[in-house]
Amino acid sequence: MDNPEAKIVVGVDGSDSSVQALRLAARLAPALDARIHAVACWDFPQMYAGYVPPDFDAFEADATQTLTEAIGKAFGPDTPANMTHELVRGPAPAKLVEAAAGAAMLVVGRRGHGGIMGMHLGSVSSACVSHAACPVLVIHSDGRYAPHHLGRDLRAEGENTPAV
Repeated sequence: MDNPEAKIVVGVDGSDSSVQALRLAARLAPALDARIHAVACWDFPQMYAGYVPPDFDAFEADATQTLTEAIGKAFGPDTPANMTHELVRGPAPAKLVEAAAGAAMLVVGRRGHGGIMGMHLGSVSSACVSHAACPVLVIHSDGRYAPHHLGRDLRAEGENTPAV
């Protein structure tokens, strides 16, 4: 790798799509001459604010375990040599955008564990797409094609379009 500063930042929350994001980043890293930098963000839920002193160690330990398990699911014992990882405290959208400053690419899953199931993009991936200064790749966990919600199957339209 000629440029040790080049990196692909991967947002990791333990979801299937973040595990797929790690795997894809590993495949893209050689082409971009970049290292992989996995970032897991944690913060204590707002419901704790002002009521009960949060147990920072417990939240951080859970996030560390999530990051470790996601890397294990993605690579097993063959973790890429060009991969680093970090745990960051704070809101995931802001911290991922910050971590991706100057990166070759930011890779995130379409949706994490929270939110509403019918959404096409989750709040974190949507914020990253909107605010990151580098290209953002959003990964669907299952890799299946889903036609647009308006009911038009874009594949069917493409079949009737003559090749140019």
